[in-house]
Amino acid sequence: MPYRSPVTDYTFLLNHVVGYDRVCATEVFAEAGADIVEAILTEAGRMCDEVMAPLQRGGDLNPARLENGVLRTSPGFADGWKAISEGGWIGMSGNPEHGGMGLPMTVTTAVNEMMSGACLSLQLAPLMSQGQIEALEHHASDAIKELYLPKLISGEWSGTMNLTEPQAGSDVGALSSKAEPNGDGTYAVTGQKIFISWGDNDFCDNVCHLVLARLPDGVPGTKGISLFLVPRNLPDENGNAGVANSLKVVSLEHKMGLHGSPTCVMQYDGATGWLVGEEHGGMAAMFTMMNNARLGVGGQGVGVAEAAWQHALAYALERKQGKSASGTIVDHADVRRMLMSMKADVFAARAILMACAVAIDMGNATGSAEWKARAAFLTPIAKAFGTDTGISVSETGVQVHGGMGFIEETGAAQFYRDVRVTAIYEGTNGIQAMDLVARKMMDGGEAASRLLDEIEAHAEGARAQLPELAGPVWEASETLREATEWLVGQGDMTERFAGAVPYLRAFARVLGAHYHLAAALADKGGAREKLARFYINALLPEHDSLLVQARNGAGDLYALDLDELAA
Repeated sequence: MPYRSPVTDYTFLLNHVVGYDRVCATEVFAEAGADIVEAILTEAGRMCDEVMAPLQRGGDLNPARLENGVLRTSPGFADGWKAISEGGWIGMSGNPEHGGMGLPMTVTTAVNEMMSGACLSLQLAPLMSQGQIEALEHHASDAIKELYLPKLISGEWSGTMNLTEPQAGSDVGALSSKAEPNGDGTYAVTGQKIFISWGDNDFCDNVCHLVLARLPDGVPGTKGISLFLVPRNLPDENGNAGVANSLKVVSLEHKMGLHGSPTCVMQYDGATGWLVGEEHGGMAAMFTMMNNARLGVGGQGVGVAEAAWQHALAYALERKQGKSASGTIVDHADVRRMLMSMKADVFAARAILMACAVAIDMGNATGSAEWKARAAFLTPIAKAFGTDTGISVSETGVQVHGGMGFIEETGAAQFYRDVRVTAIYEGTNGIQAMDLVARKMMDGGEAASRLLDEIEAHAEGARAQLPELAGPVWEASETLREATEWLVGQGDMTERFAGAVPYLRAFARVLGAHYHLAAALADKGGAREKLARFYINALLPEHDSLLVQARNGAGDLYALDLDELAA
């Protein structure tokens, strides 16, 4: 089934739900008005549908491979990268000074999600470059910016991030990679990194790695880590990719999915690198890239959910089984339940994603501490709920297909296999939830409270028009507020962490209801109001049981000692 980019959904969200008008009302983004953005999304959607989507299945069946140390990408991926780079889609939010479009992150997020739905394996490559571009813009020297940014933005070169080591996953501070000064302003970087997405390719002149390593005087833990830019090929005197650096791809990981995306084990043997940011300030610089990636990964989940939903709907409309009004399974009650749940959750997750992007843009454009706090608060929710939705919707898509969903030829299973990792990389969803209830509540819950105030005020305003929908949203927000106050009152972080995952999901449920209510008000009597009714009546009530879990504390989790746990 051909993929269709959800351009109309995005224009509706921007115009009626997430308040994009505030972004283009700022001086920074004044030129990115609604008409311009719609034209951009339409053009990006055409590229996704016509160029990227046809590569989806082939990337799975003909994976990237390593031949005698040379990386060979899946057939057609080079042409896909060319279309992405020539269209300017890598540097959408990049600084125009270096060739970027200077567009709001909201627009970049929408385009990235559509690319993810078309072909997630390929979309990972520009996403990695975008993160590196942002990190270099914020932390690199002027000389590095002038040389690397134009080439990364144009797609002539590509970028990666190198954090994980065999013994250092989420605990990045346990890394053993080291960097020795060469005495000429460069450093010799040595170590091994694993799980490096798009660690190499055969369609760019150079691949630029951001590598975390420790200087000789770096203290143990994260405070002693520095960040280095280590290119595959050393730039020559003209700034072109020159001789090979002392690094290589050791092997490719054999993965559950994303077969078209080469995930590399990288070896650095005294490779020449340049310091990015301050000495021992690597984590601050890398977090710039990671936060960009977390929003992007949330979009990957939503994009795959959209594609899986489209695939399942097409099958349900054609599959004849049993008796129904249409003669197909689409009218069987349980199939309709699955399809409605998929569609409603995709909308909710997409709205949360876009609201987070709007907050990022408003924080950047205005410098407002409140907008920046909202962006920080929404980021773990957008990442975790977006990817959880990708997993649940793609899994449900398999179920809609029935036995045929378990057969690889239908393509339904690929969505699940491809998206499953999104809940793991860029910080597992459990870590996102712990971040939400810990670091993001160091303000005593103020950012959460302001968001809940807004939800309740909106629901109050909607009571006159849609009281049967506004009431449950207001009540759910109050229940969530009480749970938030309880969490903030827990001094023992283990108590907070024990309920972090259900709390994050409950918050996402309420946010989803809030945005569905806004959509219903903008489309009274229409399809969006009908979908909002389903979400608020059937899915929102889940928040109650989730918040019971969130407030249950850690006692029951640790009730069994280790011997009892293993018995």
